[in-house]
Amino acid sequence: MEAPAFLHAVLPNIPPYVSYSWLAMAILISVALVLRGRLSLVPTGLQNVMESVAEFFLTTARSNIGHDWGDKFFPLIGTIGLYIFTCNIMGLIPGFDSPTSNINMTASMAVPVFLATHYYGIKVHKFKYINHFVGSFRSVYAFPAMVFFFILETLGHIARPVTLSVRLFGNMMAKHMILIILGMLVPAIVPVPILILGVLVSVIQAYVFILLTCLYLAGAVEDAH
Repeated sequence: MEAPAFLHAVLPNIPPYVSYSWLAMAILISVALVLRGRLSLVPTGLQNVMESVAEFFLTTARSNIGHDWGDKFFPLIGTIGLYIFTCNIMGLIPGFDSPTSNINMTASMAVPVFLATHYYGIKVHKFKYINHFVGSFRSVYAFPAMVFFFILETLGHIARPVTLSVRLFGNMMAKHMILIILGMLVPAIVPVPILILGVLVSVIQAYVFILLTCLYLAGAVEDAH
């Protein structure tokens, strides 16, 4: 698919999903810098909106990971959520592209989540982290079951970054194609409701990604059963 004209004319040799991901980062950094210079004890306008968004991410992290670990993982959860939502919503703007409609982009977020999950699991439980894969069998006769569960859990953990990246990529690509097709068929009627649906899909997919991230992290730091 040909890159949208907006950034293609400026950065013709850079893939659209890379250039538009840079643009999403620039937007978020700019908003953060503007808010930092205008912080007020009585939030209004953009500060009020961003504080509400941050509170939502913090509540999501605490409710799924726990209060202590939720606070520690909040920067990761909030950053991923804001970044994915910004990338998703950019695809609804004429002349822009959605970086999350490319599998390379979604995989670049799913793999760090996968690595962070096991890093903190090992950091918290040390060698006992293996119990998350083999269970807590006490009998020597349970060794075949331990091997079976180890293989099963290993495959399940390997599948996590795949499902995270493919789910987000598939939904964003489908949204993009539906907008194009319906916009060509009935351009005078469809755009408004379809754009509203596109915004809803963008919000939901960003939420699903951070929710699964919270659940994976919670499973890593909690005690094995």
